[in-house]
Amino acid sequence: MTDPLTLTWLAAAAAAVALVPRAHRRLQLSLAKHPSLTGHSRMAQRVARLLPGYAYDEARFFAADEAPAEVVAQRRAGFGGLVATLNSRHAQSAAMTKQARPAISDLQFTGAYRVPFQFSPYLRERLSLGSFVQRSDGITITDLDGEVFIDLTGSYGVNLFGADFYKACMAEGLARTADLGPVLGHYHPAVAWNAEQLKAISGLDEVSFHMSGTEAVMQAVRLARYHTRRTHLVRFSGAYHGWWEDVQPGPGNPMPPKNVYTLKERDADTLRVLRTRKDIACVLVNPLQALHPNKAAPGDSSLIDSGRAAAYDKAATVAWLKELREVCTARGIVLIFDEVFMGFRLGVGGAQAYFGVQADMVTYGKTLGGGFPVGVVCGKAHLMKRYREERPADICFARGTFNAHPAVMGAMQVFLERLHSAPVKAMLSDLDAVWNGRAARLNQRLADAGVPVRVANLTSVFTVLYTQPSRYNWMLQFYLRRERLLLSWVGSGRLIFSHNFSEAEFDEVCARFVAAGRAMQADGWWWQGAQLSNKGIRRRVLREMLAERF
Repeated sequence: MTDPLTLTWLAAAAAAVALVPRAHRRLQLSLAKHPSLTGHSRMAQRVARLLPGYAYDEARFFAADEAPAEVVAQRRAGFGGLVATLNSRHAQSAAMTKQARPAISDLQFTGAYRVPFQFSPYLRERLSLGSFVQRSDGITITDLDGEVFIDLTGSYGVNLFGADFYKACMAEGLARTADLGPVLGHYHPAVAWNAEQLKAISGLDEVSFHMSGTEAVMQAVRLARYHTRRTHLVRFSGAYHGWWEDVQPGPGNPMPPKNVYTLKERDADTLRVLRTRKDIACVLVNPLQALHPNKAAPGDSSLIDSGRAAAYDKAATVAWLKELREVCTARGIVLIFDEVFMGFRLGVGGAQAYFGVQADMVTYGKTLGGGFPVGVVCGKAHLMKRYREERPADICFARGTFNAHPAVMGAMQVFLERLHSAPVKAMLSDLDAVWNGRAARLNQRLADAGVPVRVANLTSVFTVLYTQPSRYNWMLQFYLRRERLLLSWVGSGRLIFSHNFSEAEFDEVCARFVAAGRAMQADGWWWQGAQLSNKGIRRRVLREMLAERF
């Protein structure tokens, strides 16, 4: 008979052996996470909660980098001129924005987060920006004061072929569906035609219509979980897939992440996790991350130094996606391409055709609505089914009152018809050659002017980079605005060109961009002290935060 002590030791040993595989899997998961805060959602939330709010006074606003008095004087004069020009030139637009701000929470948020928070209060008290506009034409937007901007916002990715293209899609779509009007629940014939077109474009079997890209991604993930009977989704560090809880862990989401693994893109450790875990339902891929793998979307509110980096390597992206496809196939994991933002910007076949990799499900949005709000899921038949014949109560319910709205479907039909037209085919031909050449041209002009700014691009989406240490790179957005180049509220992190830009129009953008850079340089914002470095800037800001916190 075995004595009790031996039994205790045997039980402990068995428990230890059982824990080894679990510990090993946990270690693999930890290794697959990106070392930055973007890869550690819970830690990022804790850090965000600890971050103290404080603001620079007037003296610190102009001398956060301890520039000498003569440079500070340059900055004060330059800022005064910038404020005077923008406030007077866009008075009506700014006045309506100020009047509407207390009632519109989006205006409050975007106004506060255009620049690093320490600089924001002083800037907002003095510089009034207008968010209201009255018309669009071609590549331009006109504000309430009649001032005409070249549009580099791209309407967050919607405007792919120029404002006139979408105005025509909307008008014709409304005309086609006018007799049906607001009837919902039944379908306009355009719905059937659109579904067949989207099947052909995506190479997939079925289609479901939704009202936004976020909603489309939600449904794709729900269906993947439903059919695999697995709980977890994998998203990649820094990628954006909408604002609902499961795909936006970390700062910005008040809920703790659940059933989500945020892993490194282009990494063998991630592939190892996908090969070994049994709880992964799907992997989400945002093709835009090819421009800045494992980094969050760039915005000027986080631009405290010149550490922003971006570079696009098509060969590396193709190789990674093919590896990912192989692993997902082998493990029964649903591979989802989130093309809400980039869909059709890379060509008619989107990222699947551009990179040569077939996904199991694809989500579309933005531009596909022809100017109206829309979200679409395309997928393989066995993944799109929302019920089980053998278990009638086991369903994956998804409906929406405004899904397949007649006006949206009409505009989508016009969009899809025109997608195959000669003018659009011309705009989508030789994308890499055209836009890489344009980015190189802008970079050469910036270099020739001695301006410490460069751009990186993935076709017509540009990110602005800064080549020397500075606390004030975020100021460039306002100099660009003075040159009548319109950026979205995130500033210089995203320049989104529509594909209808002519060479002459792009050259005009280059000229204005260089002029803005030269003016900012002349006003002293890019002063270079002997001790100024990106690491030094980050340490100084950290010391400020610790002093405020404790």
